Amino acid sequence: MHINKPPYQHFPVLYSDNIIMREILPVDIKDIIEISVYDGKHALTEQDAIEIQNRIDKDYRDGNSIHWGIADREKNIIIGTCGYYRGFDNDTGELGCIMRQEFRGFGYMTSAIKLAVNFGLNDMRLKRVIAITNKNNVKALNLLARLQFDLSSDFNNGTLEFKYNPF
Repeated sequence: MHINKPPYQHFPVLYSDNIIMREILPVDIKDIIEISVYDGKHALTEQDAIEIQNRIDKDYRDGNSIHWGIADREKNIIIGTCGYYRGFDNDTGELGCIMRQEFRGFGYMTSAIKLAVNFGLNDMRLKRVIAITNKNNVKALNLLARLQFDLSSDFNNGTLEFKYNPF
């Protein structure tokens, strides 16, 4: 059975008790400038964030990614992003995520990763879910460990790869 890659007829919206993961809309751009990143380039202005979002949207339309805005369920403002990036070679999804500074430490990203992993395995039918992070990113390392990701590769360039392993 092949994986169910994007784009989808309707952009998937995912819910938990504290967040909604949804499509990022033009009205959201002002909220994501500080967390807009593409190929290691960070947005500095609203125009940069628009250009980055356009590239991310194109990747989605081309079937190479899905990028959710993480919205606080109460206020519906984007507080972070989470998704699968860089294609789906070997039926593998690479998770990436970032949270606005003032919203870190409240469990939002834990909820987002759980929703994204579930969507990847159950709806997209991915065979593997991985995450790559800098070995000095202690918060990300702790988050991945809590969420049952195991170290699978050390690239000797300061980055580590983790594989979701619920067993």
